[in-house]
Amino acid sequence: MAKVNSGRIHAQKHRIDRRQKINLWGRAKSPVNKRPYGLGQHGQTLRNKLTDYGKQLQAKQRIKAYYGNITEKKFLRYYKEAAAKSGDTVANLIASLESRLDVIVYRAKFAVTVFSARQLVSHGHILVNGKRVTIGSYQCKAGDIITLKDKARNIPFVLTALSSPERDFCEYVAVDLNKFEATYAHVPTLEEVPYPVQMEPHMVIEFYSRQ
Repeated sequence: MAKVNSGRIHAQKHRIDRRQKINLWGRAKSPVNKRPYGLGQHGQTLRNKLTDYGKQLQAKQRIKAYYGNITEKKFLRYYKEAAAKSGDTVANLIASLESRLDVIVYRAKFAVTVFSARQLVSHGHILVNGKRVTIGSYQCKAGDIITLKDKARNIPFVLTALSSPERDFCEYVAVDLNKFEATYAHVPTLEEVPYPVQMEPHMVIEFYSRQ
């Protein structure tokens, strides 16, 4: 059985937190809890000198990082698909991101991070409606049932994640702990998503709109 390298994952999250200068996932051990500014001698003086473009870029980078460092190519595709659909582009973008299988696994607290959730999926530990899916970006639909396979139920970080007080379960992913099963109850609105920090997806739309 493939193992998830939790140490490397935590190091990656810490690097992202330092780069973004914010505790992006609300983790108790984030390095910015002690030093909420960037590295270097100018780390504290450069925080508020962003242009409008810089703020939009920062908003985009923050959301990309939060969802597991999504590549620019992939994230741009999410934006284009959201803009092409009817309705509010921001709502469409958030719906696509929150419908990712790795994100739902993370919301169900089967994994301590979205990175380890993605590895659970890619290593074949997750079933969607009874069928194995190994693509983290797989788009789930409301009503889909996500199940942790038997062999993965005793993985230490899975048990740690389920018992962790750092995150609560969310209303749109209903979890049955006895079955290690989660149901994607409905596609959430922006207001329902439990971001631990302020996200500004409208600035993401503005960023791409000006390109």
